[in-house]
Amino acid sequence: MKRLGLLICLLLVVISLKAQDTFVLVHGAWGGAWQWKKIDSLLTSKGHTVYRPTLTGLGERVHLANKDINLDVHIQDIVNTILFENLHDIILIGHSYGGMVITGVADKLPERIKKVIYMDAFLPEDGESVVNLNSSKTKSSLPTTIKDGFIIPNWVKPDKPYPYDVPHPIATLTQKLSLKNPDRLKIKGGFILTVDEGKEAQNDTFYESYLRANKLGYDSSIMTADHNPQWFKPNELLPYLTK
Repeated sequence: MKRLGLLICLLLVVISLKAQDTFVLVHGAWGGAWQWKKIDSLLTSKGHTVYRPTLTGLGERVHLANKDINLDVHIQDIVNTILFENLHDIILIGHSYGGMVITGVADKLPERIKKVIYMDAFLPEDGESVVNLNSSKTKSSLPTTIKDGFIIPNWVKPDKPYPYDVPHPIATLTQKLSLKNPDRLKIKGGFILTVDEGKEAQNDTFYESYLRANKLGYDSSIMTADHNPQWFKPNELLPYLTK
């Protein structure tokens, strides 16, 4: 009986270890790694390993901001995180604009990625940019100012307490994504479409990307939440990221 009990304990330990994953979390435009702080804590508490790099010129790296930062730079930010940390079998998650970034990363390092998850994010194809993918409805509902090579929505104000959103280099949104490696399409995928309560999914900014995910055979879900469930509904979001 003692041996049986010991075997059961060892089996439970093995199962627990297998359930632990490595997550790389990529934030969206104007944001930073700070946006993933609550999700990081929840995943870490369950034994997962989490990396949440900040893209160049944003968040705590805003002192590096310049108008020449483009999509390639942000893709390389995440590629370098994976290479320098020597990460393998990762779950790569991109939020909003971060979907552009993780698509480029998957094209460069498909062998390092276990799963890609798009969280209310753009799911681009070769030759597309955020400008191409943005609907007229999105453009009209997002009051912005373009100044000195940066796009500045009306909510980005430097007098807010830290942490806060910052101006985003527009070259990251206008540069077209160049995809060359078909192996990226072999990676297991997921898509989480967040829809505000009482709203129709088909009217959502990222609905077309959601449909693309379905065509690719991704594990797609619709969650009742605003665009930032990692802030306002982290506990509800967690099961979508770990299933």
